[in-house]
Amino acid sequence: MRIRVRRTGGFAGIERSAEVDTSGRPDTGEWQTLAATVLREGDGDVRGVPDGFSYEITVDGETIRCCDPRLTESQRALIAKVLKEGA
Repeated sequence: MRIRVRRTGGFAGIERSAEVDTSGRPDTGEWQTLAATVLREGDGDVRGVPDGFSYEITVDGETIRCCDPRLTESQRALIAKVLKEGA
């Protein structure tokens, strides 16, 4: 499974993206469960706030969009994992 997160916006307007391929990882099941939850939740509240971040989360070609500060726990967790692991 390929998971990509693209973050835009923020005070400086700097874009950041990272991608993780979960194939062959010992924690693949955790990634798959979290990604499935995020996809099931669908697009989040895309009304951002000034200087807030907007996200595109793509899992094997399926993309959802969401914005801070209205992220679900699952979205927040997946975003943090991908931006950390994919850095």
